[in-house]
Amino acid sequence: MNENLDPNWIGNEEDEIYRENILDHFKKPRNFGFLEDHTINHKELNPVCGDQIELFLNIKDNKIENVKFNGKGCAISMASTSMLTERIKGSYLMDVKKITKENILEMIGIPLGIVRRKCGLLSLNVLTKCIEKIE
Repeated sequence: MNENLDPNWIGNEEDEIYRENILDHFKKPRNFGFLEDHTINHKELNPVCGDQIELFLNIKDNKIENVKFNGKGCAISMASTSMLTERIKGSYLMDVKKITKENILEMIGIPLGIVRRKCGLLSLNVLTKCIEKIE
């Protein structure tokens, strides 16, 4: 059975490690909350499932000094946002702009079906909109 079709697909031991990582980020999201002194923020909604993410970036000298996010959603969208905030905090915008869909999916680490892929990529969509607002 194909993992993209069967939600009960288990996978191998490596997949299980990634699943545990996703659950850890979902239960204890990093950089969750509001950032009062943000330079830019943006909110997006995934209309397919109702996941909603808002990113707050504090940018100084083209570097993301601090980042927070708020929102609600499934384990995949919340975990991918938590992981992304860890990755971009302290990074220069020129490096952040190079983050691709493939990078996010690799970070998540398990195969995602079409619907879950939109959940996983919501964080990147929000980040991209934030950067577009700055430029």
